[in-house]
Amino acid sequence: MISKLDNKNALVTAGAQGIGAAITRHLIDQGANVAIHYFSSADTANELVAYAESQGRKAVALSGDLTNEAEATALVQKASEKLGGLNTLINNAGSLVGRKMLCDMESEFWTKVMDINLTSMMYVTKAALPFLSSNESSSIVNLASLAGRKGGHPGSLAYSTSKGAILTFTRALSTELGPNGIRVNAIAPGLILGTSFHNTHTSKESADQTTGTIPIQRAGNADDVARAVAYLASEYDGFITGATLDINGGVYA
Repeated sequence: MISKLDNKNALVTAGAQGIGAAITRHLIDQGANVAIHYFSSADTANELVAYAESQGRKAVALSGDLTNEAEATALVQKASEKLGGLNTLINNAGSLVGRKMLCDMESEFWTKVMDINLTSMMYVTKAALPFLSSNESSSIVNLASLAGRKGGHPGSLAYSTSKGAILTFTRALSTELGPNGIRVNAIAPGLILGTSFHNTHTSKESADQTTGTIPIQRAGNADDVARAVAYLASEYDGFITGATLDINGGVYA
C-alpha cells in the first residue's frame, strides 16, 4: 500500500533531537519530504537530511528561535519554498526549562516557559496557515504531555500549565480551521525515556518510581510517540480532529 504521507511535505519543529528526531525519521520512512527545524542540534539535523535524500525524499534543515515571531515566520516560509508547499505541521518544540515551585516562581521564568511551549506554537501555526490552507486537506499535530492532564511532578507548574493550554489550543483550533480542510490533533506522551528531556529533568529514582505505576510496566520511548504522530499526520481525509491521543501505557488516575 502507498502511504498517505507519500510525497507530502512536513515541517517538524525541534525535529532533530529526542522525540522530534524519531518523528522526522518515521515521516521520512513513510514517504514524506521534511523540513527539520532545529535550535542547536545542527549535526543531527544534517544527518536526517542526508538520510531523507538517501531515501529519495526532499529535505532541508532550518535553524531558528521560534519564540521570535519574525524568525518563526521566516522559517515557515523557507520550509514551504524548499519543499514546494506544506501539507503537515508537527509542533514538537518545547521544554520544561527547569523546576520551580510557585513560591519561587519569577515572572521571567513563567513567561519563558510559556513562550517556548505555547506562544512559539501559535507563531509557527499562524505562519503555516496560508500554506496548509492552499491544499484540499492538511494536518497539524501538536505535542502536549500527560503533565497537561495530571499537573506533572512538583516543580513543573509552568510546564504543565503550558501543556494543558496546548490541549485547549488544539480543540479550539480544530473548530476554527475545520472549514479550511485542516485537521488539528494533539499527542500527550507520558514517561518517555531515552531523550534529553528526561535525561536532564528526571532522576533514575523518579523514573523507576513512575514506571512502577504504569499498567504495562514499562516506560515509553521516542518511537512509541513517533508512530502515533505519523498516524495522525497521515489521515488527510480522516474524521479525527480536535482529539488528543494519550501515549502513556495506561496511566489515567
